[in-house]
Amino acid sequence: MKHGPEIHARLTPQTRLMVELMARAPYPPMHTLTAAEARAAHARAAGILDVAKPAIARVQDVRVPARDGADLPARLYADSTAAGLPALLYLHGGGFTIGGIDSHDTVCRVLAQLSGAAVLSLDYRLAPEHRFPTAVHDSFDALHWLAREGAALGLDTTRLAVGGDSAGGTLAAVSAIHARDSGIPLALQLLIYPGTTDHQDTDSHALFAHGPVLDKALIDWFFGHYIDSVDRGDWRFAPLKSADVDGVAPAWVGLAECDPLVDEGVLYADKLRAAGVPVDLEIYRGVVHGFLTLGRAIPEARQLHADAAAALRRAFSG
Repeated sequence: MKHGPEIHARLTPQTRLMVELMARAPYPPMHTLTAAEARAAHARAAGILDVAKPAIARVQDVRVPARDGADLPARLYADSTAAGLPALLYLHGGGFTIGGIDSHDTVCRVLAQLSGAAVLSLDYRLAPEHRFPTAVHDSFDALHWLAREGAALGLDTTRLAVGGDSAGGTLAAVSAIHARDSGIPLALQLLIYPGTTDHQDTDSHALFAHGPVLDKALIDWFFGHYIDSVDRGDWRFAPLKSADVDGVAPAWVGLAECDPLVDEGVLYADKLRAAGVPVDLEIYRGVVHGFLTLGRAIPEARQLHADAAAALRRAFSG
């Protein structure tokens, strides 16, 4: 990684140590791999620096039908077997290309445990085998399915939320717009360092073009797999391009300070606020993109877990 000393100085000591160890690791950069190789590498690394995986009362694999007849894997988490729990549809990060239920298993367990809500984690289909807008359609279809079938799983479908990190945060933001347009009431949209712009041209993209962790080469690799240039202006890829966000669900937005995506996260929070949408914005200082799943190494991840869970509790109790 080629980021300079001024970037290095911004990092917390724990984040700086993690970045230094990652830089010394004898692995090729992800953007030099095929999608299949990147998924395998990501799967091997997933969970190594995550918090300990909590045991919870209910972990249930389910299937979600998609509009084209596909049968999507999903996993339901709850720290209670009681009926009537509110539910969060969770959409994982990974640049629309890597990641899945297993990479975010611990995060979803933690959110279920700390919030008292059920969490449905969706294994939406990945690029390049399934390019834009397949992941969007899968997310929309899962939200409709949860609203329609959640009661059969013992859930309270009058108290629903949608959330996700990174690419999953993008999908959560656009799902919240779709929910408004489809008449599905949501208590909250939980957006963790979401991508929201059509082109990566903010100041933070320039400042962190060489990382740490997420850099321009990797972003270009992800989006090259996922979307054609002509489609980048579509609001389902870039929710900042949405003509109207009036009346969407209240938002909790959690961002990393040392992240190319931080500016577009702030811009989207501003767009929501300008439309009269209640927004809570937290910027975690000195940490990097992806820190959500690095809680063993970075204390701010554990704070994010607690803050996001508290936002869910507030939203579902209102």
